Amino acid sequence: MIVGRDREIKKLNELYNSGAAELVALYGRRRVGKTFLIDETFEGRICFRHSGLSPIDADAQTNEKSRIKAQLRHFHRSLVSFGLKSEKEPQSWQDAFYMLEDLLIEKYDDNSRILVFIDEIQWLDTPKASFMTGFEAFWNGWACHKKNVMVIVCGSSSSWILDKIINNHGGLYGRVTYEMKLRPFSLGECERFFESMGIEMSRYDVVQAYMMVGGIPYYLKYFERGLSLPQNIDAIFFSQTAHLRDEFNRMFSSLFNNADTMKKLVRTIGSKHRGLTRAEITEALGISDSGVLSKQLNALIAGDFVIKYASFGDSKRNEHYKLVDPFCIFYLNFIDGGRKGAKVNWINIEDSQKVTTWKGYAFENLCWNHVDQIRNALQIGGVSTVESLWSKRGDETAKGTQIDLIIERKDNVVNLCEIKFYSDEFEVDKDYHLILERRKKMLREMLPKKATIHITLITTYGLKKKGYFGDFVQVVTIDQLFS
Repeated sequence: MIVGRDREIKKLNELYNSGAAELVALYGRRRVGKTFLIDETFEGRICFRHSGLSPIDADAQTNEKSRIKAQLRHFHRSLVSFGLKSEKEPQSWQDAFYMLEDLLIEKYDDNSRILVFIDEIQWLDTPKASFMTGFEAFWNGWACHKKNVMVIVCGSSSSWILDKIINNHGGLYGRVTYEMKLRPFSLGECERFFESMGIEMSRYDVVQAYMMVGGIPYYLKYFERGLSLPQNIDAIFFSQTAHLRDEFNRMFSSLFNNADTMKKLVRTIGSKHRGLTRAEITEALGISDSGVLSKQLNALIAGDFVIKYASFGDSKRNEHYKLVDPFCIFYLNFIDGGRKGAKVNWINIEDSQKVTTWKGYAFENLCWNHVDQIRNALQIGGVSTVESLWSKRGDETAKGTQIDLIIERKDNVVNLCEIKFYSDEFEVDKDYHLILERRKKMLREMLPKKATIHITLITTYGLKKKGYFGDFVQVVTIDQLFS
């Protein structure tokens, strides 16, 4: 049974029943459930399907010509499995798509809907293969003229789909009839997913699971009923047979031709919680600021690994690039660079300072991924807003400060959000009260006189009604993040 994706399923069925030729581009992060969505939505209705051969499994010594031949041979096997009678393998992608046309014409000449699904399409586009030439000829020369044809192309490399299909400036310019980006599960969908697997888990633990693997269904399925959260984390990440111990390397190898470069870039950006500016990135890596770097950063943004944001009050020249993918953050903090064979038990390190610090940052990151739920909890779902964070370095004349989330609203209210991950209700003591007063004063100096500041707490279980609890105008709990 598929969990969530109601909106996507409805739209896909509308496109299927549109009565027009449709070219649909489906993309999203690796393991997010794109193939499963198509399989479940169109069970029994796919007339031809094919998935490219993964570059991870290719021999490093294999030359370009051999890789092209292997992809064509694999495509031919898919054609034969769907009824093609020709035993001759295609010698080019134009030949391959001519064969696909012949198969579809021969099998489906009654004007019924013809659904073609090409999965992991970016893997077919090997160097010097001229794959796009063949695909463009297939769509422009035949498929787009058939009102009963629907072609879905799917890829985990969001940047490839955007560059080569959606924003194509050649033969496919303006040809995509619908684009769909499949995003990771929200907290509420993660909870429903665990329930569908018969796993009993408190919302406090669902939040922690999300902070480790994000809302990626493929990762969530490795959690086992009957095990505690620490036991599951040990089994998934730290045991001898841990399912996700090598996922970081496999994921980048499957998405990028320059996997080592992209991993180094991610490690660099992830070294600072606030992220880094372009100038800081180039200095840390010892590289020049170039169009190549822009392309790499845009690929990470398209893949939902990184976001670009302007720190509150700063110009766009000082935009930061911040790592937000929960799995990558957890991996880089606790697995990357660790000694092979070193025994780690999560339950034994869970109370360490390193884990406590990570939980605080990871919960902030979770809140950034659930801004819509926070806006709804504040009853401003219909109000235009701009979200940012503020990281101000101190100097000889003034202390620095960090504000986790600032929500600037069209109704002249600014929410100064404090984000706290606690196992109990949060208590405001005198020291923290003074910190809040200073942050509010610093923020006030940056705002128009007409703006009102609401200090807002986003936390697990709410606020203790003692001490300086009145500092907070509004409180958002994790239950509201599950909405």
